[in-house]
Amino acid sequence: MFSRLFLFVALVSVHVSAQAVLDRAYAALKEKDYDQAIRLFQQGLAAEPGRIPVRKDLAYTLLKVGETEAARDQFAEAMRRDPADQHVALEFAFLAYETKQPIQARRVFDRLRRLGNATAEQAFRNIDTPLAEGIGRWEKALAEIPDNFSGHEELAKLAELRDESALAAKHYERAWQLKPGYRVLLLDLGRVYTNLGRAADAHAALLAASRGAEPRVAEQARELLNPRYPYVYEFEAALALDPGNTDLRRELAYLLLEMQKKPEAEKQFAAIVKTAPEDLLSTAQLGFLKLTRQDTAGALPLLEKVLKGDDDELSDRVRTALKMPKALRRRPETSRAEVKVEAKVLAAASYEKGFMKDALKYLTIANESDPLDFEVMLKLGWAHNILKNDNEAVRWFDLARRAPNAKIAEEAGKAYRNLASGHALLRTTFWALPMLSTRWQDVFAYSQVKTEISLAKLPIKPYFTARLLADARGVERSRTAAANPQYLSESAVILGVGFSTPVKHGVSAWAEAGTALRFRGPSDQPRAMPDYRGGLVVTKLIGTPMGGENRGWFAETANDVVFVSRFDNDVIFVNQNKIGWTLAQNLQAFTSVNANADAKRQYWASFVEFGAGIRTRWAALPPNVHFTVQALRGVYTRNAGNPRRPNYFDLRAGFWYAITR
Repeated sequence: MFSRLFLFVALVSVHVSAQAVLDRAYAALKEKDYDQAIRLFQQGLAAEPGRIPVRKDLAYTLLKVGETEAARDQFAEAMRRDPADQHVALEFAFLAYETKQPIQARRVFDRLRRLGNATAEQAFRNIDTPLAEGIGRWEKALAEIPDNFSGHEELAKLAELRDESALAAKHYERAWQLKPGYRVLLLDLGRVYTNLGRAADAHAALLAASRGAEPRVAEQARELLNPRYPYVYEFEAALALDPGNTDLRRELAYLLLEMQKKPEAEKQFAAIVKTAPEDLLSTAQLGFLKLTRQDTAGALPLLEKVLKGDDDELSDRVRTALKMPKALRRRPETSRAEVKVEAKVLAAASYEKGFMKDALKYLTIANESDPLDFEVMLKLGWAHNILKNDNEAVRWFDLARRAPNAKIAEEAGKAYRNLASGHALLRTTFWALPMLSTRWQDVFAYSQVKTEISLAKLPIKPYFTARLLADARGVERSRTAAANPQYLSESAVILGVGFSTPVKHGVSAWAEAGTALRFRGPSDQPRAMPDYRGGLVVTKLIGTPMGGENRGWFAETANDVVFVSRFDNDVIFVNQNKIGWTLAQNLQAFTSVNANADAKRQYWASFVEFGAGIRTRWAALPPNVHFTVQALRGVYTRNAGNPRRPNYFDLRAGFWYAITR
């Protein structure tokens, strides 16, 4: 009784603890802190792995950060735990197809379509119909040319994708018979034999592929093999499939030697020497075995052949066995080309498995061996980028973009531009907003050039700035400040220096000091005046932005708190909101709700506005430009000293342009 109570309390405690972690995960997800949300979801699921809705939310979050394969695996686990959830199964199937797992995708689509799912039916046909048609074409071609290697290989691949493993095995076997040295086929045979339940045949194929094949094929085969060392009969089965595999036969021979089965080992070495007479190692070993059993006549020709060969180390071993003096020679060094090739192979294997530090080590060795290999430079850039060493990544991408190979140069150039802008010492941003207002019957021009300085890991970024705030009718309207408040158009260029904080969760602060140089205004006022400004910016966008491929709703908010010394040290609060729909890639329709207020409670800075508008761009416009038009109804919230009506109507139209270099 006590043990059950203890177990119940422990389970409740785990649930409460997991729920607290998941609450934090959903809070991070709401703030779009996806990395934190993913980490917390994983912690919660480690405590309670059976919470399928949480696992689905983790999968969708992984998709947001581009982790497609990880998302696929989460949907796979959710599908395993709840096979009846067709939505989860569909998500897995689509992601499986996208991540190069078409067989699994087809199987799931097939299962779902048999349950009446129309989406799965269409997806299944999209996959299955081309496969069936391709199989039919190749069968017809092979009927005319039975010994066409490519035909058998292609037909086998299509049959494997269509889950016809018996047909795939038949044609992989025929392709292997036609081209027995092409050992990548052994991997294919290992897969289809496994699907057919022929475990022994699959093991033989993979064992043969793991020895004597090119490094990548051999490594893939070893990953699929049982980790234990093979038995003699398994080596023999592999040799029956691949009798010309010298490395495989030599390993069997040495295994037999270890088992003290010298006659059997000698037979294997003899077979190697017969089929591969250039194999001096096997030749020497066969000679040693014959010498051991006093077959001097048979041993000496073999050992003399080794002595005449170019393997100096092996030759010295033979000299020792024959009690001859060793030859005096200089030990050769490994060529730079061999070092480079080996390093690149090891780097590729480490990169593919995600061992980035090892990949970086091998790529560095390859670069030292051949400093002009631009492919290695590009891979060094990506390795440093994945390891968050972006300054080093920029340097390698910069070198690689000078490659004579156009493909390498293009990829490196794109990566360099994406990274360099965010890690350059100087970063210049320019924006401009020319705007027409029917309320003021005027055209206003606002723009700014700002050059930021990135200094190590400082929490602030110093900058230089030049602002323009002007309008087309400034001279006349400046005489009636009540009708045209100064904050709309200062008719000045403002030069300053300041600092800003990095944008985090849409929030940034800034402050600057400078001088305002007026080019319009009353002659009794100075042309140059001190100008001190600062503020807080909060922005947020959710939904579908303009310029993307999708359509859907969006909402955005822009909030500023600004201190301006030249407005009698006033603080102005600005709130602008848009809610609408992205109708096409370059067209949005929205409603606007805006509000203004200030610390000194002045009428011109205290109002609310609401209305509707559109935002668009067309092909004739330069990049980074869009056009906005809004119809707004405004209401002043304070009217003391207001010479105008408390309500107004305004039609505003303007272009927005921004660029960063």
